Amino acid sequence: MPNTAIRPFRVEIPQAELDDLAYRLRHTRWPAELAGTGDTYGVPTERVRALVAYWLDGFDWRAVEARLNAFPQFVTEIDGEDIHFLHVRSARPDAIPVVLTHGWPGTVLEYLDLIPQLTDPASADDPAFHVVLPSLPGFGFSGPTRSKGWGTKRTARAWAELMHRLGYERYGAIGNDAGSMVSPEIGRHDPESVVGVHVTQLYSFPSGDPAEFEKLTEADHAALAHLQWFVDNKFAFNTLHSQQPQTVAFALADSPAGLLGWHLQLLGDTLSDDFVLGNVAIYWFTGTAASAIRFYYEDAHAPAEEPAGPTTTPTALAMFAGDFQSIRTFAERDHAGIVSWNSYDPGLDPGLPKNAAGHYAAHEATDVLLADIRRFFASLA
Repeated sequence: MPNTAIRPFRVEIPQAELDDLAYRLRHTRWPAELAGTGDTYGVPTERVRALVAYWLDGFDWRAVEARLNAFPQFVTEIDGEDIHFLHVRSARPDAIPVVLTHGWPGTVLEYLDLIPQLTDPASADDPAFHVVLPSLPGFGFSGPTRSKGWGTKRTARAWAELMHRLGYERYGAIGNDAGSMVSPEIGRHDPESVVGVHVTQLYSFPSGDPAEFEKLTEADHAALAHLQWFVDNKFAFNTLHSQQPQTVAFALADSPAGLLGWHLQLLGDTLSDDFVLGNVAIYWFTGTAASAIRFYYEDAHAPAEEPAGPTTTPTALAMFAGDFQSIRTFAERDHAGIVSWNSYDPGLDPGLPKNAAGHYAAHEATDVLLADIRRFFASLA
């Protein structure tokens, strides 16, 4: 019989592992680099060198550990894998249960700033939430995984099981990056229970039907151009993860500087060094560099299925400039329940924080994303 027990969990990395990490960082073999090329060929050595130096002499892993351990954490077995999650209940009797899902190369760290404000809002007029924040299967403290198939759909089924195991019969789903794929799928899998889905991307693409393009606005065409630029310049990670994740895994599992460089291609240079290194360190200490990137392979090689039709759960999009730009014509084809569509661009709205223009909105623009989440779930009531 499956073991459905929910076990308390704490992050406690042995000092010997920190010492080994420091040794490896000090003995990094740096790659040759053409002078004056910037990031033309990829992540510059100068950026990685600076972060490695800070990782050695400034970054405080124990502070990250303490911050995680300040929240109640648990592990439970679902579908043969040990799933790690934070579970923070609100004191409010009207609180809405929600499951939050991160992506790659993020971790649960990206949502920590949101938790206190979701569970304990200052105003009684704002909705409160019971927060369940799992590590994706194969990511961080939910890995490495031991079985195949852990992509979007299997994860969605696991999250529905997790929420019901915790006693939540009605709940919402919130996501970013891979979480923006998993969350709508939870609504498809468990429609009687999921009250709403809130995401920061709706990954819907042209179907090939020329009629779709007739509906596109000038902004939509700009979004397509932005997507094409990303595919032409930044998509190598997706191709490699989807085709040969194990090939790159040897380097990522053996070299912390290599792992950092690989993750930096999508972490960019506007996030704080502590946030970047906290996320990368979780992958390093848990040995999940390989199992995390298998998520892409599993989705790319999932068995072909009959089209399931659009999702119907009430859905909200909070889109941030500089991130993936969703196109409503395509999104409404795939998601019939879109009831909220908001775009946040600090270049157009001087009231927004300048760093709201990124992929990690929960960390970069916490208050903006929080307000959008609150308005959406309040509207469902």
